Amino acid sequence: MRLDLPSIRAEHPLNAALLDFLRAQGCPPGGPDDYALGAWQLHTHPDLLDRLAELARHAPLHAAYGVPVLAREGIAAAAALGTSVLLVRLPAAPSGLETGTPVPFLAGHGWQAVDAWQSELPSAEGTRRLSGTVRRALAGVRDPAS
Repeated sequence: MRLDLPSIRAEHPLNAALLDFLRAQGCPPGGPDDYALGAWQLHTHPDLLDRLAELARHAPLHAAYGVPVLAREGIAAAAALGTSVLLVRLPAAPSGLETGTPVPFLAGHGWQAVDAWQSELPSAEGTRRLSGTVRRALAGVRDPAS
């Protein structure tokens, strides 16, 4: 797993809502037993961090306030939160997948929540569908300034 720190363009308007949300909950590690991602306390279960890396094997993971993020050209496309939520930047919720707990603040900014484990599907099929969703989110990131 590769982790690039930092590679999310903080000044880009497409990243503003996600980074505002993550910044509000971010904090430095509180003690030696805290998991950290960069300079921040990890706000994602380590298994979910690995799951995000598995779903996008050729895309480097970035970090934003203790949360692993996938990005294209510095614009966030997917993030892993808590123990089971994947956020993907897509115009609508992906069909054929169990949704995750929505983040109301981000829903209005094009972020869809899906369950990272898809327990209703066979493991290989859930991974295949989630990988496709993450690839679509990465492919859909377009910088209007470029």
